[in-house]
Amino acid sequence: MKRDQIVTKLQNHMPSILGGGHVKKYAVMLPLIQKEDGIHVLFEVRSQQLRRQPGEICFPGGKVDAADIDEKAAAIRETMEELGVKKDEIFDIFPLDYMYFPSDMILFPFVGYISNPENISVNPAEVGEIFSVPISFFLNQPPKIYQVQFKIEPERNFPFDLIPGGENYKWRKRSMDEYFYLYENKTIWGLTAKILFHFIEIIR
Repeated sequence: MKRDQIVTKLQNHMPSILGGGHVKKYAVMLPLIQKEDGIHVLFEVRSQQLRRQPGEICFPGGKVDAADIDEKAAAIRETMEELGVKKDEIFDIFPLDYMYFPSDMILFPFVGYISNPENISVNPAEVGEIFSVPISFFLNQPPKIYQVQFKIEPERNFPFDLIPGGENYKWRKRSMDEYFYLYENKTIWGLTAKILFHFIEIIR
């Protein structure tokens, strides 16, 4: 291969996430509503009928479908489906930082206001209940943070003889911060808490 051929290939290459060609895209909406005592963050409690994470606290969201124009459209559609609101009742929608997971998933969070929250009618197949928390609570109450350590276990036929140090190779330790917000009898944690913390840091 000649140099000009390599240059042409590189010029035509559009950078993206390495190894992300087959990632699944998901989008969520962090909903804000206006109440008498100020702005609240709205949360869902996942229906007990769901196979994955029943009873956990989350934001409206789901997989980005082929019919969705983009990730923002997916977040709006999922919010409409789960909370029973109309498209024109969701406004001032802004993106937050997206998250990439080694499990071949990218999560695109958005923030949006929902007008007329009294008109919300949840889809019982997906949502068990909803509740809201004053945004002032999160501004004044930092989350508790705990670390989760990842254990590295190479498969049995891993070629230790091909790497320096062999079986004594010093693997880089990896960990992940898990955020917890405790509000009354509710525990907000996991990705929901991580997105929430990021949002609070932006507006602080």
